[in-house]
Amino acid sequence: MLKQIILLASLTCSTAFSANVLAENISPLPLKQRATVVDELLQQRVQQLLPELMQQNDIDMWVLISREYNEDPILKTFLPSDWLSARRRTILVIHNPGNGENLETLAIARYNVGDVFKSAWNPEQQPDQWQRLMEVITEHNPDAIAINQSKDFAQADGITATDKELFMAALPDNLKNKIVSAEPLAVSWLEKRIAAELPYYRNAVKLAHQIIAEGFSSKVVSVGETTTEDLQWWFRERAAKENLPVWFHPSVSVQRIDDPQPGHPRSTGVVIQPGDLLHVDFGITYLRLNTDTQQHAYVLKEGESDAPDALKQALANANKLQDILTEQFEETRSGNDILLAALEEARSEGLEPMIYTHPIGYYGHGSGPTIGMWDKQHAIPGGGEYPLFSNTAYSIELNNKTTFEDKAITIMLEEDAFFDGDGVSYLNGRQQSFHLID
Repeated sequence: MLKQIILLASLTCSTAFSANVLAENISPLPLKQRATVVDELLQQRVQQLLPELMQQNDIDMWVLISREYNEDPILKTFLPSDWLSARRRTILVIHNPGNGENLETLAIARYNVGDVFKSAWNPEQQPDQWQRLMEVITEHNPDAIAINQSKDFAQADGITATDKELFMAALPDNLKNKIVSAEPLAVSWLEKRIAAELPYYRNAVKLAHQIIAEGFSSKVVSVGETTTEDLQWWFRERAAKENLPVWFHPSVSVQRIDDPQPGHPRSTGVVIQPGDLLHVDFGITYLRLNTDTQQHAYVLKEGESDAPDALKQALANANKLQDILTEQFEETRSGNDILLAALEEARSEGLEPMIYTHPIGYYGHGSGPTIGMWDKQHAIPGGGEYPLFSNTAYSIELNNKTTFEDKAITIMLEEDAFFDGDGVSYLNGRQQSFHLID
């Protein structure tokens, strides 16, 4: 089924020029088919990936607890496609019996939670949900009982104070010393991608690129009339038209060489004019996978057919910074090590870099190694100390300032990429030439 849906998703509907390549456009899947993909990918991840992660982290039982509309960020990734929230109090138990046996995935709920989690609670036999949970834990006698609490990663810190208090109160005394943080398991679950997800992730990024290419065109921008705010809302509406949620409000800004402070983008109600350098930051969610993209467009002046050479050199410098950064990606190396080495190399080559790259996947700003922040170009405790692992995705986010004739232009780029353990590849290419608007 997944192979058939991948082929359908790749059917072409038109041809458009992007800033990278001449490529055929794709359309997002209908919602029902998206649901099928989400559910099948979840099953594959639970069967193929999760046993390995639990074994690597010495966790044989993982307990996830959420109440309706106050969902644990991890639990949300385990819900079936037609569950838009937890129901009442949803408790999931994942047990790894070891010895190559299949995981046991149970729901302490009246009913199954999708096809993955089977109901293990009959309220007519045991009215107390917490007591039934304790019975399941005691029956399996795990060595480690992991719950989602974390100091460094918000998405791995999903158990609420109330649920933890009630859980610990119900837990027998002889099991309390088995409670551990699920942080390493939770982060691994969020950041790791399986092979079956990659074609869909590439399509998600392609869809985002298509929308940016359309927005940065004369089809949408009327030079001298359209404002940056108009364009922000156009991106929002365009994504909604395709049933593609945005996970942050799009931003559009302008740089002008003749500004009193060139290199400082302006974004509030600016009317787009010839000679403007436009920038967009735009991210969508598709099949539970998030994108995060920043690209630039140049508005041609009368008589121009391309961007000025100075701007093209500025873009080339930012592309060079991307290469310097991704060449530092090595498995088990910390985010801080990658950041500091890349900054040192870039500065030695005459660049003026800022690097603030982050993991991406189930969440736009995902869990995993933090590789700089825009306001912290130095080693960062916690997330910056986390190591890089293979089969993980990142938003390669950075900027570089290029100065010419006492004027500065800042090129701000962000492209989604995949690290397979050997190197980094962009999920749908990267911007190496400007979108042009006439």
